[in-house]
Amino acid sequence: MGPHQDDQPWDPDAYDGSHAFVYEYGESLLDRLDPRPDDRILDIGCGTGHLTNEIAASGATVVGIDQSEAMIEQARSSNPTSDSSSSRCSFVRADATDFSADEPFDAVFSNAALHWITDQDGVLESARDALRPGGRFVAELGGANNVQLIVDALETELRSRGYDNEHPWCFPSIGEYAPRLESHGFEVRMARLFDRPTTLEDGAGGLANWIGMFGEEFFESVPDDERDEIIGAVEDELRPALFRDGSWTADYRRLRFVAVAVDD
Repeated sequence: MGPHQDDQPWDPDAYDGSHAFVYEYGESLLDRLDPRPDDRILDIGCGTGHLTNEIAASGATVVGIDQSEAMIEQARSSNPTSDSSSSRCSFVRADATDFSADEPFDAVFSNAALHWITDQDGVLESARDALRPGGRFVAELGGANNVQLIVDALETELRSRGYDNEHPWCFPSIGEYAPRLESHGFEVRMARLFDRPTTLEDGAGGLANWIGMFGEEFFESVPDDERDEIIGAVEDELRPALFRDGSWTADYRRLRFVAVAVDD
């Protein structure tokens, strides 16, 4: 999910199909959120709205925001207002670093989105401004060394061909991110960095499809006729470590935290 970067194209159908693991793993984060009836909750980087709708099923009122118009349109079409839980959802295309709430939220939630945002101070400031004092911020993002084997293989192959493209993500450690949260008016109650090896869909094509969905920025300056060669070389490099029994496994690492907005 994202508040996805403006220049990152997104295919909502492919996201919901071959990459459904993104929101499926996020379901366990809802236990940490513990949504309550009558809560007002902001979902930053709601994507196609699956988790937003699950939050609303608790009785909470939820506003999902995402930078991608395609994702927001899919979220709206997948969560018709005639459904009793979906009627408590609304979806807004918005920049998470410059979002203003009409009234305070009781909680801010974000799954697999914050690592897409270049302006980390901006998004944390927006999250704090959206919360009432004592409101909770529950989130998971890519953590330090997330998909490092894939990133290293891509960057090495690109450099060998004269390209200097690097990954677009922010993958912080606890030691980097907890002080940042504190500097924006949060008290960190829990932070955990953990490995989560993730089996990719689509068998032998899983890694190429993953790169196509999430790694387009690696190929900004690469001609189309070189793209398949580069991905093929990356697959050859990673196959001994990440390909088993007909499927690819991505070396995911996640940073999960719970923080509370303190009084100004």
